[in-house]
Amino acid sequence: MEELFSEVLQVNVRCRDCEERKANIRVTIDLQLTTSPVHKKDLLVRLTDDIDSYFLFNLTISEEDFQSLKAQQGLLIDFASFPQKFIDLLNLCYSEQKAEHPRFLLQLSCQSPLLEGPINFSVVETNAFKHLNHLSLRLAQGSDKEVKDYLALCLSSLKVEKQALEMRLKKTEDDLSRQLSYAQQTLSEKSKELEKLRSEWMSQSNSLSSRHSLELQSEREKTVELQNRLQQQTEQLRQELESAHRKSSQQLQSRLTELEASCRELTERKYKNESVIRDLKVKLVGAEEECQRSKQHILSLRRENSTLDTEVHDKERLVSQLQMRVAVLEQEIKDKDQLMRRTKEVLEATQQQKESVEENAESKELQIRKLEAAVKSLSEELIKANGIIKKLQGEVRSLIAKIKVKNSVTVSQEKVLQDTSEKLQNVEKDLQSVQQQLITKDAQVSNLKEQLESTVQKLNESREVLKTNENVISWLNKQLNEKQLSRKQQTPEALENPSVLSTTMGLRAHFYPQTGKPATSPGPDVNVTPLEQRAVPPLNRQNGDSAGLDSKYFERRDDSIPIYGLSSHPYRDFNTQAKPSKASAYFSA
Repeated sequence: MEELFSEVLQVNVRCRDCEERKANIRVTIDLQLTTSPVHKKDLLVRLTDDIDSYFLFNLTISEEDFQSLKAQQGLLIDFASFPQKFIDLLNLCYSEQKAEHPRFLLQLSCQSPLLEGPINFSVVETNAFKHLNHLSLRLAQGSDKEVKDYLALCLSSLKVEKQALEMRLKKTEDDLSRQLSYAQQTLSEKSKELEKLRSEWMSQSNSLSSRHSLELQSEREKTVELQNRLQQQTEQLRQELESAHRKSSQQLQSRLTELEASCRELTERKYKNESVIRDLKVKLVGAEEECQRSKQHILSLRRENSTLDTEVHDKERLVSQLQMRVAVLEQEIKDKDQLMRRTKEVLEATQQQKESVEENAESKELQIRKLEAAVKSLSEELIKANGIIKKLQGEVRSLIAKIKVKNSVTVSQEKVLQDTSEKLQNVEKDLQSVQQQLITKDAQVSNLKEQLESTVQKLNESREVLKTNENVISWLNKQLNEKQLSRKQQTPEALENPSVLSTTMGLRAHFYPQTGKPATSPGPDVNVTPLEQRAVPPLNRQNGDSAGLDSKYFERRDDSIPIYGLSSHPYRDFNTQAKPSKASAYFSA
Protein backbone atom coordinates (compact mmCIF):
# COMPACT_ATOMS: atom_id res chain seq x y z
CA MET A 1 0.00 0.00 0.00
CA GLU A 2 1.52 3.32 -1.12
CA GLU A 3 -0.06 6.59 -0.02
CA LEU A 4 -0.09 9.15 -2.86
CA PHE A 5 -2.20 11.98 -1.40
CA SER A 6 -3.75 12.84 1.98
CA GLU A 7 -5.10 16.35 2.65
CA VAL A 8 -8.09 18.06 4.28
CA LEU A 9 -10.09 19.84 1.54
CA GLN A 10 -13.15 22.09 1.57
CA VAL A 11 -16.10 20.28 -0.10
CA ASN A 12 -19.59 21.54 -1.00
CA VAL A 13 -22.06 18.94 0.33
CA ARG A 14 -25.47 18.58 -1.32
CA CYS A 15 -28.11 16.26 0.19
CA ARG A 16 -31.73 15.73 -0.76
CA ASP A 17 -34.17 18.20 0.81
CA CYS A 18 -31.25 20.01 2.49
CA GLU A 19 -29.40 23.26 1.87
CA GLU A 20 -25.90 23.20 0.42
CA ARG A 21 -23.18 23.40 3.07
CA LYS A 22 -19.37 23.37 3.22
CA ALA A 23 -17.43 20.70 5.10
CA ASN A 24 -13.76 19.90 5.66
CA ILE A 25 -13.17 16.32 4.47
CA ARG A 26 -9.89 14.44 4.28
CA VAL A 27 -9.26 12.94 0.82
CA THR A 28 -6.80 10.03 0.76
CA ILE A 29 -5.51 8.35 -2.42
CA ASP A 30 -3.59 5.05 -2.06
CA LEU A 31 -2.06 2.81 -4.71
CA GLN A 32 -2.54 -0.90 -3.90
CA LEU A 33 -0.33 -3.52 -5.57
CA THR A 34 -1.45 -7.18 -5.68
CA THR A 35 0.78 -9.96 -7.02
CA SER A 36 -1.33 -13.03 -6.38
CA PRO A 37 -2.86 -14.57 -8.39
CA VAL A 38 -2.37 -11.82 -10.99
CA HIS A 39 -0.06 -8.83 -10.88
CA LYS A 40 -2.27 -5.72 -10.98
CA LYS A 41 -2.64 -2.20 -9.59
CA ASP A 42 -5.72 -0.77 -7.86
CA LEU A 43 -6.35 2.87 -6.97
CA LEU A 44 -8.09 3.32 -3.59
CA VAL A 45 -9.93 6.63 -2.95
CA ARG A 46 -11.09 7.23 0.66
CA LEU A 47 -13.12 10.12 2.12
CA THR A 48 -12.98 10.56 5.91
CA ASP A 49 -13.77 13.25 8.47
CA ASP A 50 -11.29 14.04 11.28
CA ILE A 51 -14.19 15.09 13.54
CA ASP A 52 -16.60 12.23 12.78
CA SER A 53 -14.77 8.87 12.90
CA TYR A 54 -17.77 6.99 11.41
CA PHE A 55 -17.71 9.05 8.22
CA LEU A 56 -16.08 6.68 5.70
CA PHE A 57 -16.59 6.31 1.93
CA ASN A 58 -14.39 4.12 -0.26
CA LEU A 59 -13.85 3.53 -3.96
CA THR A 60 -11.48 0.99 -5.56
CA ILE A 61 -10.61 1.64 -9.21
CA SER A 62 -8.94 -1.17 -11.17
CA GLU A 63 -7.70 -0.98 -14.76
CA GLU A 64 -10.98 -2.51 -16.06
CA ASP A 65 -13.07 -0.04 -14.02
CA PHE A 66 -10.96 2.85 -15.32
CA GLN A 67 -11.66 1.83 -18.94
CA SER A 68 -15.42 2.07 -18.37
CA LEU A 69 -14.94 5.39 -16.46
CA LYS A 70 -12.82 6.70 -19.36
CA ALA A 71 -15.51 5.79 -21.87
CA GLN A 72 -18.33 7.26 -19.77
CA GLN A 73 -16.69 10.64 -18.94
CA GLY A 74 -14.54 11.07 -22.07
CA LEU A 75 -11.13 11.01 -20.38
CA LEU A 76 -8.03 11.36 -22.58
CA ILE A 77 -5.44 9.73 -20.28
CA ASP A 78 -4.49 6.17 -19.44
CA PHE A 79 -4.56 4.42 -16.06
CA ALA A 80 -0.84 4.99 -15.36
CA SER A 81 -1.13 8.81 -15.50
CA PHE A 82 -4.64 9.00 -13.97
CA PRO A 83 -3.52 9.15 -10.26
CA GLN A 84 -1.14 12.07 -10.85
CA LYS A 85 -3.70 14.03 -12.90
CA PHE A 86 -6.33 13.43 -10.22
CA ILE A 87 -3.88 14.68 -7.53
CA ASP A 88 -3.14 17.77 -9.64
CA LEU A 89 -6.84 18.60 -9.77
CA LEU A 90 -7.13 18.18 -5.97
CA ASN A 91 -4.11 20.47 -5.47
CA LEU A 92 -5.75 23.14 -7.63
CA CYS A 93 -8.87 22.90 -5.45
CA TYR A 94 -6.72 23.14 -2.28
CA SER A 95 -4.86 26.24 -3.55
CA GLU A 96 -8.09 28.10 -4.40
CA GLN A 97 -10.32 27.06 -1.49
CA LYS A 98 -9.51 30.30 0.46
CA ALA A 99 -10.43 32.61 -2.45
CA GLU A 100 -13.75 34.43 -2.54
CA HIS A 101 -14.63 33.06 -6.00
CA PRO A 102 -12.65 29.84 -6.46
CA ARG A 103 -12.20 28.47 -9.97
CA PHE A 104 -11.98 24.78 -8.99
CA LEU A 105 -14.49 23.24 -6.54
CA LEU A 106 -15.14 19.85 -4.96
CA GLN A 107 -18.75 18.74 -4.74
CA LEU A 108 -20.29 15.85 -2.78
CA SER A 109 -23.87 14.93 -3.71
CA CYS A 110 -26.11 12.31 -2.10
CA GLN A 111 -29.69 11.17 -2.75
CA SER A 112 -30.42 10.61 0.97
CA PRO A 113 -30.77 13.49 3.47
CA LEU A 114 -28.17 12.06 5.94
CA LEU A 115 -25.18 11.18 3.71
CA GLU A 116 -25.96 7.47 3.61
CA GLY A 117 -25.48 5.06 0.76
CA PRO A 118 -23.51 5.82 -2.38
CA ILE A 119 -22.36 9.40 -3.06
CA ASN A 120 -20.96 11.25 -6.08
CA PHE A 121 -17.61 13.02 -5.61
CA SER A 122 -16.94 15.57 -8.42
CA VAL A 123 -14.21 18.03 -9.41
CA VAL A 124 -15.88 21.08 -11.01
CA GLU A 125 -14.35 24.07 -12.82
CA THR A 126 -16.46 27.24 -12.65
CA ASN A 127 -16.50 30.17 -15.07
CA ALA A 128 -18.89 32.91 -16.14
CA PHE A 129 -20.56 30.65 -18.71
CA LYS A 130 -21.10 27.26 -17.02
CA HIS A 131 -19.87 24.71 -14.47
CA LEU A 132 -17.56 22.22 -16.17
CA ASN A 133 -17.38 18.78 -14.54
CA HIS A 134 -13.84 17.37 -14.99
CA LEU A 135 -14.27 14.13 -13.02
CA SER A 136 -17.09 12.41 -11.14
CA LEU A 137 -16.53 9.35 -8.92
CA ARG A 138 -19.22 7.26 -7.21
CA LEU A 139 -18.09 6.19 -3.72
CA ALA A 140 -19.77 3.60 -1.50
CA GLN A 141 -20.30 4.00 2.22
CA GLY A 142 -18.02 1.90 4.39
CA SER A 143 -19.44 -1.23 5.99
CA ASP A 144 -19.16 -2.05 9.68
CA LYS A 145 -16.06 -4.15 9.09
CA GLU A 146 -14.41 -1.39 7.10
CA VAL A 147 -15.26 1.16 9.78
CA LYS A 148 -13.80 -1.15 12.43
CA ASP A 149 -10.63 -1.62 10.42
CA TYR A 150 -10.35 2.14 9.92
CA LEU A 151 -10.87 2.83 13.65
CA ALA A 152 -8.32 0.15 14.56
CA LEU A 153 -5.84 1.76 12.18
CA CYS A 154 -6.48 5.20 13.73
CA LEU A 155 -6.08 3.75 17.23
CA SER A 156 -2.77 2.10 16.34
CA SER A 157 -1.47 5.36 14.85
CA LEU A 158 -2.56 7.20 18.02
CA LYS A 159 -0.71 4.67 20.15
CA VAL A 160 2.43 5.14 18.09
CA GLU A 161 2.11 8.92 18.42
CA LYS A 162 1.54 8.55 22.18
CA GLN A 163 4.67 6.43 22.58
CA ALA A 164 6.67 8.96 20.57
CA LEU A 165 5.33 11.78 22.75
CA GLU A 166 6.18 9.87 25.94
CA MET A 167 9.73 9.39 24.68
CA ARG A 168 9.95 13.09 23.89
CA LEU A 169 8.60 14.01 27.32
CA LYS A 170 11.17 11.81 29.05
CA LYS A 171 13.91 13.30 26.96
CA THR A 172 12.78 16.86 27.70
CA GLU A 173 12.56 16.08 31.44
CA ASP A 174 16.13 14.77 31.43
CA ASP A 175 17.33 17.80 29.50
CA LEU A 176 15.49 20.19 31.82
CA SER A 177 16.87 18.56 34.96
CA ARG A 178 20.38 18.66 33.48
CA GLN A 179 20.00 22.31 32.52
CA LEU A 180 18.59 23.20 35.96
CA SER A 181 21.52 21.60 37.75
CA TYR A 182 23.94 23.36 35.42
CA ALA A 183 22.15 26.68 36.00
CA GLN A 184 22.32 26.23 39.78
CA GLN A 185 26.05 25.47 39.61
CA THR A 186 26.72 28.50 37.41
CA LEU A 187 24.66 30.71 39.74
CA SER A 188 26.68 29.63 42.77
CA GLU A 189 29.93 30.20 40.86
CA LYS A 190 28.81 33.62 39.69
CA SER A 191 27.79 34.65 43.21
CA LYS A 192 31.26 33.71 44.46
CA GLU A 193 32.85 35.66 41.64
CA LEU A 194 30.64 38.65 42.49
CA GLU A 195 31.81 38.65 46.10
CA LYS A 196 35.42 38.42 44.96
CA LEU A 197 34.96 41.27 42.47
CA ARG A 198 33.26 43.41 45.10
CA SER A 199 36.23 43.04 47.46
CA GLU A 200 38.68 43.80 44.65
CA TRP A 201 36.65 46.81 43.61
CA MET A 202 36.64 48.19 47.16
CA SER A 203 40.43 47.95 47.41
CA GLN A 204 40.91 49.52 43.97
CA SER A 205 38.51 52.38 44.71
CA ASN A 206 40.40 53.18 47.94
CA SER A 207 43.73 53.28 46.14
CA LEU A 208 42.27 55.32 43.28
CA SER A 209 40.75 57.92 45.62
CA SER A 210 44.07 58.50 47.43
CA ARG A 211 45.99 58.67 44.16
CA HIS A 212 43.37 60.98 42.65
CA SER A 213 43.65 63.50 45.50
CA LEU A 214 47.45 63.71 45.11
CA GLU A 215 47.21 64.12 41.37
CA LEU A 216 44.59 66.86 41.71
CA GLN A 217 46.88 68.88 43.98
CA SER A 218 49.78 68.62 41.54
CA GLU A 219 47.53 69.52 38.60
CA ARG A 220 46.20 72.63 40.36
CA GLU A 221 49.74 73.86 40.99
CA LYS A 222 50.58 73.29 37.34
CA THR A 223 47.48 75.18 36.16
CA VAL A 224 48.43 78.23 38.24
CA GLU A 225 51.90 78.27 36.67
CA LEU A 226 50.43 77.85 33.19
CA GLN A 227 48.01 80.75 33.73
CA ASN A 228 50.91 83.06 34.60
CA ARG A 229 52.82 81.97 31.51
CA LEU A 230 49.78 82.47 29.30
CA GLN A 231 49.28 86.03 30.57
CA GLN A 232 52.89 86.92 29.76
CA GLN A 233 52.59 85.36 26.30
CA THR A 234 49.36 87.26 25.54
CA GLU A 235 51.02 90.59 26.45
CA GLN A 236 53.93 89.87 24.12
CA LEU A 237 51.58 88.84 21.32
CA ARG A 238 49.50 92.02 21.74
CA GLN A 239 52.59 94.22 21.40
CA GLU A 240 53.78 92.30 18.32
CA LEU A 241 50.35 92.56 16.69
CA GLU A 242 50.22 96.35 17.26
CA SER A 243 53.61 96.85 15.60
CA ALA A 244 52.62 94.61 12.67
CA HIS A 245 49.37 96.57 12.25
CA ARG A 246 51.27 99.86 12.04
CA LYS A 247 53.64 98.50 9.41
CA SER A 248 50.78 97.13 7.30
CA SER A 249 48.92 100.48 7.45
CA GLN A 250 52.03 102.36 6.20
CA GLN A 251 52.48 99.88 3.36
CA LEU A 252 48.83 100.27 2.34
CA GLN A 253 49.13 104.09 2.33
CA SER A 254 52.14 103.99 -0.03
CA ARG A 255 50.31 101.51 -2.24
CA LEU A 256 47.32 103.82 -2.42
CA THR A 257 49.44 106.75 -3.68
CA GLU A 258 50.94 104.56 -6.39
CA LEU A 259 47.45 103.49 -7.50
CA GLU A 260 46.29 107.10 -7.73
CA ALA A 261 49.27 107.99 -9.96
CA SER A 262 48.56 105.01 -12.24
CA CYS A 263 44.90 106.04 -12.42
CA ARG A 264 45.88 109.53 -13.57
CA GLU A 265 48.10 108.08 -16.27
CA LEU A 266 45.27 105.87 -17.44
CA THR A 267 42.85 108.78 -17.65
CA GLU A 268 45.40 110.78 -19.75
CA ARG A 269 45.78 107.80 -22.09
CA LYS A 270 42.03 107.54 -22.28
CA TYR A 271 41.69 111.14 -23.47
CA LYS A 272 44.45 110.69 -26.05
CA ASN A 273 42.80 107.52 -27.36
CA GLU A 274 39.44 109.28 -27.63
CA SER A 275 40.97 112.10 -29.75
CA VAL A 276 42.66 109.52 -32.00
CA ILE A 277 39.36 107.67 -32.37
CA ARG A 278 37.58 110.92 -33.38
CA ASP A 279 40.17 111.52 -36.10
CA LEU A 280 39.80 107.94 -37.32
CA LYS A 281 36.00 108.31 -37.43
CA VAL A 282 36.35 111.32 -39.76
CA LYS A 283 38.83 109.53 -42.01
CA LEU A 284 37.27 106.02 -41.90
CA VAL A 285 33.48 106.31 -42.12
CA GLY A 286 33.12 102.77 -43.46
CA ALA A 287 34.83 101.24 -40.38
CA GLU A 288 32.58 102.82 -37.71
CA GLU A 289 31.02 99.56 -36.61
CA GLU A 290 34.37 97.85 -36.05
CA CYS A 291 35.67 100.88 -34.15
CA GLN A 292 32.62 100.87 -31.86
CA ARG A 293 33.09 97.19 -31.10
CA SER A 294 36.76 97.65 -30.29
CA LYS A 295 35.94 100.64 -28.12
CA GLN A 296 33.37 98.68 -26.10
CA HIS A 297 35.84 95.83 -25.72
CA ILE A 298 38.55 98.21 -24.48
CA LEU A 299 36.19 99.77 -21.95
CA SER A 300 35.19 96.35 -20.53
CA LEU A 301 38.83 95.31 -20.28
CA ARG A 302 39.70 98.46 -18.40
CA ARG A 303 36.90 97.93 -15.93
CA GLU A 304 37.96 94.34 -15.35
CA ASN A 305 41.56 95.51 -14.92
CA SER A 306 40.61 98.04 -12.28
CA THR A 307 38.42 95.52 -10.41
CA LEU A 308 41.15 92.88 -10.58
CA ASP A 309 43.71 95.35 -9.20
CA THR A 310 41.50 96.17 -6.25
CA GLU A 311 40.77 92.49 -5.59
CA VAL A 312 44.48 91.63 -5.71
CA HIS A 313 45.31 94.36 -3.17
CA ASP A 314 42.51 93.22 -0.86
CA LYS A 315 43.62 89.59 -1.06
CA GLU A 316 47.26 90.47 -0.38
CA ARG A 317 46.20 92.38 2.68
CA LEU A 318 44.03 89.47 3.88
CA VAL A 319 46.86 86.97 3.28
CA SER A 320 49.27 89.02 5.40
CA GLN A 321 46.73 89.27 8.22
CA LEU A 322 45.92 85.55 8.07
CA GLN A 323 49.60 84.60 8.11
CA MET A 324 50.07 86.59 11.31
CA ARG A 325 47.03 84.99 12.90
CA VAL A 326 48.13 81.49 11.82
CA ALA A 327 51.54 81.96 13.43
CA VAL A 328 49.93 83.13 16.69
CA LEU A 329 47.40 80.30 16.70
CA GLU A 330 50.05 77.66 15.99
CA GLN A 331 52.05 78.84 18.98
CA GLU A 332 48.93 78.72 21.19
CA ILE A 333 48.02 75.26 19.87
CA LYS A 334 51.49 73.93 20.67
CA ASP A 335 51.25 75.19 24.26
CA LYS A 336 47.75 73.81 24.67
CA ASP A 337 48.77 70.44 23.18
CA GLN A 338 51.44 70.10 25.82
CA LEU A 339 48.87 70.82 28.53
CA MET A 340 46.38 68.39 27.03
CA ARG A 341 48.96 65.61 26.76
CA ARG A 342 49.79 65.90 30.44
CA THR A 343 46.17 65.92 31.51
CA LYS A 344 45.29 63.09 29.12
CA GLU A 345 48.00 60.86 30.56
CA VAL A 346 46.57 61.32 34.05
CA LEU A 347 42.98 60.81 32.86
CA GLU A 348 43.85 57.71 30.80
CA ALA A 349 45.41 56.04 33.81
CA THR A 350 42.25 56.56 35.87
CA GLN A 351 39.90 55.68 33.00
CA GLN A 352 41.71 52.41 32.29
CA GLN A 353 41.18 51.26 35.86
CA LYS A 354 37.56 52.39 35.78
CA GLU A 355 36.96 50.64 32.42
CA SER A 356 38.38 47.39 33.75
CA VAL A 357 35.88 47.46 36.62
CA GLU A 358 33.01 48.34 34.23
CA GLU A 359 34.01 45.53 31.81
CA ASN A 360 33.90 43.00 34.65
CA ALA A 361 30.43 44.23 35.63
CA GLU A 362 29.23 44.08 32.00
CA SER A 363 30.52 40.52 31.62
CA LYS A 364 28.54 39.54 34.71
CA GLU A 365 25.43 41.17 33.29
CA LEU A 366 25.85 39.28 29.99
CA GLN A 367 26.13 36.00 31.85
CA ILE A 368 22.98 36.79 33.83
CA ARG A 369 21.11 37.63 30.59
CA LYS A 370 22.18 34.32 29.07
CA LEU A 371 20.82 32.50 32.12
CA GLU A 372 17.52 34.39 31.82
CA ALA A 373 17.27 33.46 28.12
CA ALA A 374 17.89 29.79 28.98
CA VAL A 375 15.15 29.88 31.64
CA LYS A 376 12.73 31.53 29.15
CA SER A 377 13.43 28.84 26.52
CA LEU A 378 12.78 26.14 29.16
CA SER A 379 9.45 27.73 30.10
CA GLU A 380 8.41 27.94 26.41
CA GLU A 381 9.21 24.26 25.89
CA LEU A 382 7.15 23.36 28.98
CA ILE A 383 4.20 25.38 27.64
CA LYS A 384 4.43 23.56 24.29
CA ALA A 385 4.49 20.18 26.10
CA ASN A 386 1.37 21.16 28.11
CA GLY A 387 -0.43 22.06 24.85
CA ILE A 388 0.45 18.70 23.30
CA ILE A 389 -0.76 16.84 26.42
CA LYS A 390 -4.07 18.73 26.41
CA LYS A 391 -4.57 17.93 22.74
CA LEU A 392 -3.92 14.23 23.41
CA GLN A 393 -6.40 14.28 26.30
CA GLY A 394 -9.10 15.75 24.05
CA GLU A 395 -8.45 13.14 21.37
CA VAL A 396 -8.52 10.34 23.94
CA ARG A 397 -11.84 11.60 25.36
CA SER A 398 -13.39 11.76 21.89
CA LEU A 399 -12.20 8.22 21.20
CA ILE A 400 -13.75 6.99 24.47
CA ALA A 401 -17.10 8.59 23.58
CA LYS A 402 -17.07 7.06 20.09
CA ILE A 403 -16.15 3.63 21.43
CA LYS A 404 -19.02 3.77 23.96
CA VAL A 405 -21.48 4.56 21.16
CA LYS A 406 -20.10 1.72 19.08
CA ASN A 407 -20.55 -0.73 22.01
CA SER A 408 -24.34 -0.30 21.85
CA VAL A 409 -24.28 -1.45 18.18
CA THR A 410 -21.71 -4.22 18.32
CA VAL A 411 -22.22 -6.34 21.44
CA SER A 412 -19.69 -8.92 20.31
CA GLN A 413 -16.81 -6.43 20.69
CA GLU A 414 -17.55 -5.40 24.32
CA LYS A 415 -14.63 -7.21 25.87
CA VAL A 416 -12.16 -5.72 23.40
CA LEU A 417 -13.52 -2.22 23.98
CA GLN A 418 -13.33 -2.67 27.77
CA ASP A 419 -9.66 -3.55 27.47
CA THR A 420 -9.03 -0.50 25.32
CA SER A 421 -10.89 1.78 27.80
CA GLU A 422 -8.76 0.43 30.69
CA LYS A 423 -5.62 1.10 28.68
CA LEU A 424 -6.81 4.62 27.92
CA GLN A 425 -7.47 5.23 31.62
CA ASN A 426 -3.93 4.10 32.37
CA VAL A 427 -2.71 6.52 29.74
CA GLU A 428 -4.72 9.32 31.38
CA LYS A 429 -3.17 8.49 34.75
CA ASP A 430 0.29 8.58 33.18
CA LEU A 431 -0.54 11.92 31.61
CA GLN A 432 -1.72 13.32 34.97
CA SER A 433 1.54 12.20 36.61
CA VAL A 434 3.50 13.85 33.81
CA GLN A 435 1.49 17.07 34.31
CA GLN A 436 2.27 17.04 38.05
CA GLN A 437 5.96 16.62 37.25
CA LEU A 438 5.74 19.54 34.82
CA ILE A 439 4.10 21.69 37.54
CA THR A 440 7.01 20.92 39.89
CA LYS A 441 9.46 21.86 37.12
CA ASP A 442 7.56 25.14 36.60
CA ALA A 443 7.88 25.90 40.32
CA GLN A 444 11.63 25.23 40.18
CA VAL A 445 11.95 27.54 37.16
CA SER A 446 10.03 30.33 38.99
CA ASN A 447 12.38 29.93 42.00
CA LEU A 448 15.36 30.27 39.68
CA LYS A 449 13.83 33.43 38.16
CA GLU A 450 13.37 34.92 41.65
CA GLN A 451 17.01 34.17 42.47
CA LEU A 452 18.11 35.83 39.23
CA GLU A 453 15.98 38.91 39.98
CA SER A 454 17.47 39.19 43.47
CA THR A 455 21.02 39.01 42.08
CA VAL A 456 20.19 41.68 39.46
CA GLN A 457 18.68 43.90 42.19
CA LYS A 458 21.84 43.52 44.29
CA LEU A 459 23.97 44.52 41.30
CA ASN A 460 21.83 47.62 40.73
CA GLU A 461 22.09 48.56 44.40
CA SER A 462 25.88 48.21 44.31
CA ARG A 463 25.99 50.47 41.24
CA GLU A 464 23.88 53.12 42.98
CA VAL A 465 26.19 52.96 46.01
CA LEU A 466 29.18 53.38 43.69
CA LYS A 467 27.59 56.45 42.06
CA THR A 468 26.81 58.06 45.44
CA ASN A 469 30.36 57.37 46.65
CA GLU A 470 31.80 58.96 43.50
CA ASN A 471 29.61 62.04 44.04
CA VAL A 472 30.73 62.25 47.68
CA ILE A 473 34.39 61.92 46.64
CA SER A 474 34.12 64.68 44.05
CA TRP A 475 32.28 67.00 46.48
CA LEU A 476 34.78 66.32 49.28
CA ASN A 477 37.72 66.92 46.94
CA LYS A 478 36.20 70.27 45.97
CA GLN A 479 35.65 71.23 49.61
CA LEU A 480 39.20 70.12 50.56
CA ASN A 481 40.73 72.19 47.79
CA GLU A 482 38.76 75.27 48.88
CA LYS A 483 39.78 74.71 52.52
CA GLN A 484 43.46 74.28 51.58
CA LEU A 485 43.45 77.50 49.54
CA SER A 486 41.80 79.41 52.41
CA ARG A 487 44.31 77.94 54.90
CA LYS A 488 47.27 78.90 52.72
CA GLN A 489 46.01 82.48 52.82
CA GLN A 490 45.42 82.37 56.59
CA THR A 491 48.71 80.66 57.65
CA PRO A 492 50.60 83.82 58.80
CA GLU A 493 47.53 85.09 60.71
CA ALA A 494 46.93 81.68 62.32
CA LEU A 495 50.50 81.44 63.63
CA GLU A 496 50.30 84.89 65.24
CA ASN A 497 46.68 84.74 66.48
CA PRO A 498 45.59 81.48 68.22
CA SER A 499 41.88 82.46 67.96
CA VAL A 500 42.02 82.18 64.16
CA LEU A 501 43.70 78.79 64.50
CA SER A 502 40.95 77.60 66.82
CA THR A 503 38.24 78.71 64.39
CA THR A 504 39.92 76.84 61.51
CA MET A 505 40.20 73.74 63.67
CA GLY A 506 36.52 74.05 64.53
CA LEU A 507 35.70 74.19 60.86
CA ARG A 508 37.71 71.05 60.23
CA ALA A 509 36.00 69.22 63.06
CA HIS A 510 32.63 70.07 61.57
CA PHE A 511 33.77 68.98 58.10
CA TYR A 512 34.22 65.38 59.28
CA PRO A 513 30.76 64.54 60.74
CA GLN A 514 30.05 61.48 62.89
CA THR A 515 26.58 59.95 63.13
CA GLY A 516 25.05 59.47 66.55
CA LYS A 517 27.69 61.46 68.61
CA PRO A 518 28.25 65.22 69.15
CA ALA A 519 31.52 66.93 68.30
CA THR A 520 34.10 66.67 71.13
CA SER A 521 35.46 69.80 72.74
CA PRO A 522 39.14 70.75 72.51
CA GLY A 523 41.52 69.14 75.01
CA PRO A 524 43.04 70.85 78.06
CA ASP A 525 46.43 71.38 76.37
CA VAL A 526 44.98 73.88 73.86
CA ASN A 527 44.94 77.52 74.94
CA VAL A 528 41.35 78.52 74.01
CA THR A 529 39.36 81.17 75.89
CA PRO A 530 35.63 80.74 76.60
CA LEU A 531 34.89 83.56 74.17
CA GLU A 532 36.69 81.65 71.41
CA GLN A 533 34.89 78.46 72.33
CA ARG A 534 31.58 80.29 71.91
CA ALA A 535 32.69 81.64 68.56
CA VAL A 536 33.45 78.21 67.09
CA PRO A 537 29.90 76.69 66.74
CA PRO A 538 28.42 79.50 64.62
CA LEU A 539 31.32 79.21 62.22
CA ASN A 540 30.81 75.47 62.01
CA ARG A 541 27.09 75.92 61.44
CA GLN A 542 27.72 78.47 58.74
CA ASN A 543 30.18 76.17 57.03
CA GLY A 544 27.78 73.22 57.17
CA ASP A 545 24.93 75.27 55.77
CA SER A 546 27.00 76.64 52.91
CA ALA A 547 28.27 73.20 51.98
CA GLY A 548 24.77 72.03 51.01
CA LEU A 549 25.46 68.27 51.28
CA ASP A 550 22.56 66.14 52.43
CA SER A 551 22.98 64.24 55.71
CA LYS A 552 22.18 60.90 54.03
CA TYR A 553 25.69 60.87 52.50
CA PHE A 554 27.23 60.87 56.00
CA GLU A 555 25.14 57.98 57.37
CA ARG A 556 26.99 54.78 58.07
CA ARG A 557 25.97 51.87 55.83
CA ASP A 558 27.02 48.23 55.88
CA ASP A 559 27.61 48.09 52.13
CA SER A 560 29.34 51.50 51.88
CA ILE A 561 32.99 51.84 50.83
CA PRO A 562 35.37 53.75 53.12
CA ILE A 563 37.54 56.42 51.48
CA TYR A 564 41.07 56.91 52.76
CA GLY A 565 43.77 59.44 52.10
CA LEU A 566 41.57 62.57 51.83
CA SER A 567 42.46 64.22 55.16
CA SER A 568 46.08 65.16 54.30
CA HIS A 569 46.72 68.96 54.67
CA PRO A 570 49.58 71.21 55.83
CA TYR A 571 48.18 71.80 59.36
CA ARG A 572 47.56 68.23 60.44
CA ASP A 573 49.75 68.46 63.55
CA PHE A 574 47.78 71.40 64.93
CA ASN A 575 44.47 69.62 64.41
CA THR A 576 45.58 66.36 66.05
CA GLN A 577 46.84 68.22 69.14
CA ALA A 578 43.82 70.48 69.37
CA LYS A 579 40.91 68.10 68.79
CA PRO A 580 41.16 64.26 68.78
CA SER A 581 38.26 62.90 66.70
CA LYS A 582 36.99 59.34 66.31
CA ALA A 583 37.30 57.34 63.06
CA SER A 584 34.51 58.16 60.59
CA ALA A 585 32.87 55.83 58.08
CA TYR A 586 34.44 57.80 55.20
CA PHE A 587 37.75 59.13 56.61
CA SER A 588 40.75 57.55 58.29
CA ALA A 589 42.01 58.77 61.64
